[in-house]
Amino acid sequence: MRVALHTRVRADRIEEYEAAHREVPGELVAAIRAAGAHSWTIWRSGTDLFHLLECEDYAALLAALEKLPVNIAWQARMAELLDVVHDYSAEGSDASLPVVWELP
Repeated sequence: MRVALHTRVRADRIEEYEAAHREVPGELVAAIRAAGAHSWTIWRSGTDLFHLLECEDYAALLAALEKLPVNIAWQARMAELLDVVHDYSAEGSDASLPVVWELP
């Protein structure tokens, strides 16, 4: 499945956010893949961040990562940099952007 998400970085923390993503911990990358993600790309337009995630089951991915110590640490770090964060709760699986149109 493909999931599109929207988060927002704080205007004064853009450089820090991008630097953090150049050094995502290998343990976290491995955990995301083990949870069923095939790919995850983030684009930035000003302070708006758009994520495209391809995975087996988004709700299951969130559940697998939610209580994982490496993800908890990463989310705490991101919370310092973001105005709108990625929601890892059960309700977060419903927070994806709705599809409006796809090339047939």
